[in-house]
Amino acid sequence: MSKSILLSGVSALVLLAAGAAFAFAPLPGATAAAAATTEAGAAPEAAAADPLARHTVGNLVIEGIPEIPAAVNETLLKYQNARSAGFSGWTPTGGMLIATRFGETAQVHRVDMPMGMRRQLTFYAEPVGGGSYPEIANAGGFLFSKDTGGDENYQLYLHQDASGEDVRISEPGTRSTDGTWSHDGKRVAWTVSSQENALYQIFVADVADPASRKKIFEREGSWGPSDWSPDGSKLLLGNYVSATEGYIYLLDVASGELTQLNKQDGQKIAYGGAEFSPDGTAVYYTSDEGREFQTLTRINIADGAKTLVSGDVAWDVESFDLSPDGSLIVFAVNENGASRVYVRRTADGTDAPAPQLPPGEIAGIEFSPDGTKLGFGFASAKSAGDAWSFDLGTSELVRWTESEIGGLNADSFVDPVMFSYKSFDDRPIPAFIYKPKGAGPFPVVINIHGGPESQERPSFAPIWQYWVNQLGIAVIVPNVRGSSGYGKSYLELDNGFKRKDSVKDIGALLDWVAEQPDLAKDKVMVYGGSYGGYMVNASMVDYSDRLAGGVSIVGISSFVTFLENTSGYRQDLRRVEYGDERNAEMRKFQEDIAPINHVDKITKPMFIIHGANDPRVPVTEAEALFDAVKKNGQHPWWLLATDEGHGFRKKTNRDFMNAAVTLFFEERLLGKAIGN
Repeated sequence: MSKSILLSGVSALVLLAAGAAFAFAPLPGATAAAAATTEAGAAPEAAAADPLARHTVGNLVIEGIPEIPAAVNETLLKYQNARSAGFSGWTPTGGMLIATRFGETAQVHRVDMPMGMRRQLTFYAEPVGGGSYPEIANAGGFLFSKDTGGDENYQLYLHQDASGEDVRISEPGTRSTDGTWSHDGKRVAWTVSSQENALYQIFVADVADPASRKKIFEREGSWGPSDWSPDGSKLLLGNYVSATEGYIYLLDVASGELTQLNKQDGQKIAYGGAEFSPDGTAVYYTSDEGREFQTLTRINIADGAKTLVSGDVAWDVESFDLSPDGSLIVFAVNENGASRVYVRRTADGTDAPAPQLPPGEIAGIEFSPDGTKLGFGFASAKSAGDAWSFDLGTSELVRWTESEIGGLNADSFVDPVMFSYKSFDDRPIPAFIYKPKGAGPFPVVINIHGGPESQERPSFAPIWQYWVNQLGIAVIVPNVRGSSGYGKSYLELDNGFKRKDSVKDIGALLDWVAEQPDLAKDKVMVYGGSYGGYMVNASMVDYSDRLAGGVSIVGISSFVTFLENTSGYRQDLRRVEYGDERNAEMRKFQEDIAPINHVDKITKPMFIIHGANDPRVPVTEAEALFDAVKKNGQHPWWLLATDEGHGFRKKTNRDFMNAAVTLFFEERLLGKAIGN
């Protein structure tokens, strides 16, 4: 089994429980946060005289946001205190590691039995990601990672079970990701990349001696290890070029020799995960080779012969794992947004019993060390993310954690309804709608996901349920062109010069809303983060006359300045998607579609939110848009967290953000006279 850890800081299920659909440094020199604090402190008298003037409260820099009434905070309280538990992996003794939050941030906990006591193992002010033991439990602990203030400069640690101490494996000052155990539990491989350039390095260290770390590979482009060969002589490396192009290689750990595993003959193939068979003679991986969807494939290393393991399934395989003896393989498929699990015998490809789940989302599926059970995380619109197991012998499905949902009755939560609407080119665009009870017409919030190579799926999002149940707002979550989950042709429909076609999908959705008798076409707002923030900004330019306002979170205001200033390790990756700003024709196009260059067309209220330490979308993108909109005579709201990066991961910050967004909706969408 592959034993690598997620280095995103916190699991997606945990974030969704907090009501964040994304949880995404200042630019070099840490100037942005300092500037915000200096500006806030430069005119304390003005701040005192005008509560809407820019001022600082703790780590938050605020402008234009009225005081949030106690009633708003009180009604939000239960929804804000819902939590989830994400499955991180099995322990050597048959328990589970989970990620959950009991304080400000998500940390690693251990659960020794179904519904047993949760024992917290990491204790940090910053969110902790991962939690992974090796296949052979002789390392004496598990790997995890954390960054500082959302800067994504992750460090890799070994938590020692005996002492409870955390030992740093990676070198301080680096950005270390993709921590991957060797099968014997003696070594770890990981990626080191930089916010300054596109150079990627692979390091290896003996766990017992972190100072033994050494570089075994270096090359430009996005590279990372996914598995060790059983004998520890080779690493599987993935080279990610874009959402539609990648490569798989075998790296000889001793010599550094690199061998391409699957000869592509000029084809562009996108790969997912990759894992050695237990005997080391084959590799299992997912790819879209010759197909629209990510298909699970087995390739013999010696002769390159391939077998399609999931060839009969016309959806993306999103995760998989091999049993310790290699006799079974489990894989989760994304069927139009909902997860379905398959268990198959590797000898003949026949199906074995698999867990039957309601519509929802699977995360982190893995065989137990003895091969008798599956462990995974699962969440749905009415069920918080929790850890589950499935007994392969008895087919018993067992819940290991039951996360509190703030005392709310989950039966009151609204299930999303899937629908599609026709866009400008007659293409159907898939979407979900969360609709309040009653007759309407309901105000609408269009929530646009980031990525853009991502997908909105029916999962646990308490803040959406609050908007639906408490404010009577219908929440629509479209998967505009460029979203994943619907095949590679759909994924490529927004690339380069086709960028505005995805914005036109929002215009078509506004047309659809106008045709619905139970939706209020004159009360519609757009909301989104990261690329979804760009979509909000662009929609506010193109459709201000049809919108009541927009909430842009860590959003792009110009692809030119974004590409010039995003971290070096991801510049080339984003140029494949958005176009290369160094090309004159592309640069002109990007300037033409930049929301920052058309703020005169933004005539409705905006709320702009960002993290000062964002390494992906620099805070300068938000500052420039805010200043331009304000100069144009508008009065946008502003929220900056000086201890966050690409999204708000800390509960206090996220709670304030959600309360402020709710107030913005009440004032600017529902027309309640509360503040300015």
